[in-house]
Amino acid sequence: MRHLLLLLLGLLLLHQGRCFEFVIDGEWEDEASDIKDHRQRHKRAILTSDEQEDFEAIRGDDITVRSYKVESRITSRFAQTIIRSSVVNSGSQAQSIGFNIQIPKQAFISNFSMTVDGKTFVGLVKEKQVARGMYAQARSKDKAAGIVRTNSQDMETFKAEVHVPPGSNIDFELHYQEMLHRKLGFYEHLLYLQPGRLVPNFQVDVYIFEPKGISMVQTSNSLGEQFAELSRITSSTNKAHIVFKPSLQQQRKCENCTGSAIDGIFTTRYDVNRDSNAGELHVSDGHFVQFFAPSNLSPLPKNVVFVIDVSGSMWGVKMKQTVEAMQAILDDLTIDDHFNIIDFNHNVRCWNEDLVTGSPIQIAAAKRYINTIQPNGGTNINEALMRAIQMLVKASYQGLINPNSISMIILVSDGDPTVGEMKLSNIQKNVRRMMREEFSLFSVGIGFDVDYDFLERIAMENRGMAQRIYAKHDASEQLRMFYSQISSPLLRRVTIQFPENSVSDITHNHFDKYFSGSELVVAGKVLPSESNTLTSFITASADNLDLTLETETDMAELDIELAKHQHSFTGFARQMWAYITLKQLIAERSSALTLAKKRKITQQIMKLAVDHQFVTPFTALLVESEDAKERLLVDSPKDPRHGCCSGAGLTPGDRRPYLLYQPPPWVQISTPTPPSPFVEGTKEWAVLSQVNLVDNDPHFIVRVPGSNMDVCFNIDSEPGHILNLVSDIGRGVAVNGQLISSKKQLKNKRQTYFGTISVYYQPDGVGVTIGTDRIAMDDGRNNHSFTWGATAEIAQDGVRISIVKRSHVTVTVNDNIQVMVLLHRVWKKHPVNVDFLGVYLPNDNQYSPLAHGLIGQFSRELEVSVHNIHEGADPQKKEATMEVRGNKLLVTRGLQKDYRRDKKRGSSVHCWFVHNSGKGFIDGHYTDYIVPDLNSFL
Repeated sequence: MRHLLLLLLGLLLLHQGRCFEFVIDGEWEDEASDIKDHRQRHKRAILTSDEQEDFEAIRGDDITVRSYKVESRITSRFAQTIIRSSVVNSGSQAQSIGFNIQIPKQAFISNFSMTVDGKTFVGLVKEKQVARGMYAQARSKDKAAGIVRTNSQDMETFKAEVHVPPGSNIDFELHYQEMLHRKLGFYEHLLYLQPGRLVPNFQVDVYIFEPKGISMVQTSNSLGEQFAELSRITSSTNKAHIVFKPSLQQQRKCENCTGSAIDGIFTTRYDVNRDSNAGELHVSDGHFVQFFAPSNLSPLPKNVVFVIDVSGSMWGVKMKQTVEAMQAILDDLTIDDHFNIIDFNHNVRCWNEDLVTGSPIQIAAAKRYINTIQPNGGTNINEALMRAIQMLVKASYQGLINPNSISMIILVSDGDPTVGEMKLSNIQKNVRRMMREEFSLFSVGIGFDVDYDFLERIAMENRGMAQRIYAKHDASEQLRMFYSQISSPLLRRVTIQFPENSVSDITHNHFDKYFSGSELVVAGKVLPSESNTLTSFITASADNLDLTLETETDMAELDIELAKHQHSFTGFARQMWAYITLKQLIAERSSALTLAKKRKITQQIMKLAVDHQFVTPFTALLVESEDAKERLLVDSPKDPRHGCCSGAGLTPGDRRPYLLYQPPPWVQISTPTPPSPFVEGTKEWAVLSQVNLVDNDPHFIVRVPGSNMDVCFNIDSEPGHILNLVSDIGRGVAVNGQLISSKKQLKNKRQTYFGTISVYYQPDGVGVTIGTDRIAMDDGRNNHSFTWGATAEIAQDGVRISIVKRSHVTVTVNDNIQVMVLLHRVWKKHPVNVDFLGVYLPNDNQYSPLAHGLIGQFSRELEVSVHNIHEGADPQKKEATMEVRGNKLLVTRGLQKDYRRDKKRGSSVHCWFVHNSGKGFIDGHYTDYIVPDLNSFL
């Protein structure tokens, strides 16, 4: 292990009776260190929880802390936090005063400034070597100091110490920025509060602005029961303000205590409104950010091989908590999942030779096996991983696993390899060579002694992610929480693309998989364009389902909105793009195989970090006095955690989905798209084709086969009744609609409309249910749900769905039957009207001779004649006699509406109206077409 280099610089600056003293605690990185034999282990975390020193934000004797304020501005998941503290040396002698702040490990410091008796020091990020050179110049003249950063569990510590004479006033200010990752369905913002003393003016403010709206916001803290009710949340549709402002008395540990009870993490959790599975596209300050977090999709089946370290170092609490976690994890498996367990020390044992289903019997047997494990011996990581990969490959060759499933290996270990292959770079190569593109590796490192850097690299190289679990900190719960993040995969092979010449410098936009509760994020620069909108196009594969989702946004709208809000972070998109890009570059650098490649990436990192003022392992913050005569250096040691930022830690993949529909020409598809009648143009078909339709009250308009005549009728049924429109046993297709009613009667009549339309394809067992709020697809095993908020294409087996944003849905069954459902939105507060649906079916649908239903029966030739046309009771409406099915009917000439071209006013259709719910024109009575459920045939 390479020991941490400790530099203690006791530097005296005699300037107007004051001096500065700083400590640097860290390791300076050089290029060659990365390609040394990995048996020289990377730096580990320094302190265990038991060894960590008592922490105080403000340190020093005989000092008065006037104020301690924390302000976070979160805009579109990107947070800028500013911590300010004002301190006075109230003692009679000169002394050192410390300003120590815990910040999240994933954050980048962006500024640090300090004012001592009116003299201000401000920061500027520079390339590390440049900053060190300027620092060294000042240091040679006894005009220099440094900054400390050390490691702890989830945070890292920023430390500054200044030596000042009595009576000195010192103001500290630290800025840092971070992107909030969505995990388990919410975003979490952490603020570590530990002032170490009572503060007269103590306040925390968290401002949240989310353009699409905030669905929930809550706070929690580990500060103690006495603070539980002190947080105040004020929220509106898209803004929230959280205030935590305990008084001096409320801060006390007890009524007469002089010590502060504030010691812990103040947590803000929130989530956003999502009206579309296509996600959110935000454009601001010449940059864009696409957030993608679909829900209401059925999970993909999983194939999981658990690889558990049972070497001697796991003895005791580690093994006990691992077993506890595994008991709960195994209970999460379903009958559609496959799994196995490999445990290893110096030997490798397989609980079963092959993958087994997640049945109750197999799960019970696996639990019994886990309980018998007795840790001992060495650690043979390489052989254990090779065995796990071979197991998945074998199952794939034998056809034992669903080709649409997700295959993953979960490695749980607390140490380095001590048996077999021990060179970490060779283990990486072996795994990389054996792993298939459709497999993923997830790593869990237990404790502080584990080489987490290696575990993270091997996971990231193989389409997974890593997590450090801290022993004696409820490791069992931490392991279960990590598994929860990856236990419900919803999509595979996700690609987010943009029209050619519309964007540049985009971050990773291909993702191997998407897990429920997380979020995929892509950012980039927007190129100049005459268009005022930006469009994104997302392709993905779900279980037996191919998706295309489209969303667009006005490129000026968000900046106008941000300008209205005092506490929004107006530069969020620019900084978020830089943040994501830097995280990805740092991750790429850690896995680069050559020194030349590392150097090239290092140059990219330094330039980007300087441009956007981020302190990284390759840049430093030079803090200068206003006259540039005194300098401090904010420098960061090499951090063993090189995480990838976007996609909730997911590593992007390269594969693209095979689509059954026609995407825009700028979408790059690696496989040819087969011809489909669907792509003849939904828009053209929607307006031009001859159709039979049911819309409004509901009005039926039927084009009589073999004639140029349209016949209309209404159905006066009851709300809740389900009417069969098409029942075609020959094709296996049923189309049904359920009636809803207006809010109240109008002219002594309560109107009815279609509120739900169902298209059921019996051969594949696939049903599509279209409501006024959502569109659902069910195959008997999975249920996927989509909103009207985005344009999308979905294909499964013989059924394809095309959703046009807030307009209409077209369902194509087996390439020969199409159903279009039109959405009618009304004012929500309208006293009478409700949202409803219209149904349009082309005359050229290829029904079988067995087709029936209120619409389906007219697929066959029907002899209809109209004669004796004469003036009616209404001079505007002619009357006539219609002969059909051996019946003579009195019909009225009138107008009904086709809403495909104009949803508000409609296009007039001249037709002969048949009274009494179509009696005599339809086969039988309308009540014969009432069916028991939405998937029923007549």
